[in-house]
Amino acid sequence: MPLQPSRPPSRPFPPPRPRPRLQLRLRSIPRRPSGPLPEPPQPRPRRPSRNPYRQLFDIPGTRAFTIGNLIARLPMGMFSVSAVIMIAGTRGSYALAGAVTATGLAATAVVAPWTARLVDRHGQARIAVPATAVAALGSLALLLCVRHGAPDWTLFATYAATATTPNTGGMSRARWAHLLKGDPARLHTANSFEQAADELCFMLGPVLAALLCGALFPEAGTLVAVVLLMTGALVFTAQRSTEPPARGRTDAGAPPPLRAPGIPPLLIGFLATGAVFGSMEVVTIAFADAQGHRSAAGVILALQAAGSCAAGLLYGALKPRMPVERRYLLSVAAMAPLMCLPLLAATLGGGRLAPLGLALLLAGMATAPTMVTAMTLLQRRTPEGRLNEGMTLAVTGLLGGIACGSALGGWVVEHGSAAAGYVVPVAAAATALLIAGATAVRGPRRPPRRPPA
Repeated sequence: MPLQPSRPPSRPFPPPRPRPRLQLRLRSIPRRPSGPLPEPPQPRPRRPSRNPYRQLFDIPGTRAFTIGNLIARLPMGMFSVSAVIMIAGTRGSYALAGAVTATGLAATAVVAPWTARLVDRHGQARIAVPATAVAALGSLALLLCVRHGAPDWTLFATYAATATTPNTGGMSRARWAHLLKGDPARLHTANSFEQAADELCFMLGPVLAALLCGALFPEAGTLVAVVLLMTGALVFTAQRSTEPPARGRTDAGAPPPLRAPGIPPLLIGFLATGAVFGSMEVVTIAFADAQGHRSAAGVILALQAAGSCAAGLLYGALKPRMPVERRYLLSVAAMAPLMCLPLLAATLGGGRLAPLGLALLLAGMATAPTMVTAMTLLQRRTPEGRLNEGMTLAVTGLLGGIACGSALGGWVVEHGSAAAGYVVPVAAAATALLIAGATAVRGPRRPPRRPPA
């Protein structure tokens, strides 16, 4: 019997499959064409923004100098309020505080045009930085004299030294005029933005100064204003790519702005507009104090500045089509009747502050277009190479008008009533309208049409 295996035999392995041979197929390399290589696809051009302010700040360097300009411009609304609070709080005399600030204002009116002339001749960076340093030292000296009980005459001397503060707003407008030369539409937008920035800084500056002096110590407002002024001036002047070229003495043959055709009537208009601002401020404070709400006067005045700021931004977004001379006349013509609204609100409002605040908001909307068109006219009429000087003369006219309007408004309130004081800004606006109408520049006459043959 044959032996049987204990387990079934395993399946035989399948025969190995032959491995496929690797076959390398070389692709044919295309020959280089004999002609020129095709250009790579170009990126799609960026669509320009329809926002005129975005178009404005797309220009290289404009954002940087605008930031420095705003930092340096904010203390302009802080110094006078801080000085009044600091001097009156330590010496106990508002008369002394007012006299010191008036002295500084008069010194600025005399020194500022000379500083601007040096800026035009030697450049913004070379003059603005040392002039700002002198003004900062004057403010610090005033602070130390008040702090340590120095004689009263030292307060006048130290505050007069702040008159060398350069007109940062004028230098900024000069940069826009240099960058946008030959582009009146964008220059109109730039001037509108600068006017709105003026209103914003003069609205926030006094509030910030009063807050610092009240919350910290009486000298805090002046100290912070000095730091902001010096910092902003350094940031602003560091942007050399947008700075207008210095003219040197090549402009010696050009007439000074005061003698240029059309400039004196504009400066008188700035004087009358400044009287509107100064009288409105004093009379509104007196009216709120008469109603027992003196602390609310700052809020009401802020409404006027807010209306002007909003109107300035809106006006800058529009594309002007009529000549600037006609726009200026229409703006002043709109400002005169709108200044009657606070007078009506104070007379017929029964002493309530809400109607007065609304009236000031509407009245403020007329001041920004007036200032924007006046600045545009001043830029066109100022001789070449003396733009900073012309801008500073405009600011000097405004400051002089503010001082005159404050004094006249206070006199009317003291000898009459707070509501009657609103007659002063109405009279100042009417004076500006008369000056603009009497000195309006007429365009060239069209030749008469020939009768058809």
